[in-house]
Amino acid sequence: MVAQDVVVSFRSTLWFWMEYVHSMMDQGFGATTRKINSRECDGKLPDLVRARANYYNDFCNQLGVAPGDNLYC
Repeated sequence: MVAQDVVVSFRSTLWFWMEYVHSMMDQGFGATTRKINSRECDGKLPDLVRARANYYNDFCNQLGVAPGDNLYC
């Protein structure tokens, strides 16, 4: 159902973010990554973590905002 309906998909995403991730925002990008994709963290998939942080840095640069600290989980 989530994959078939954009409204349900958006609402599910927003619910997950507010329920599990929003409270971690002040702890940096790495903390939000840990909440969403914890299997990548703690040295398990360092190339993937590095690539994710690089994408985040690129987006921040394009938006003209600072990425902050704690980019890695």
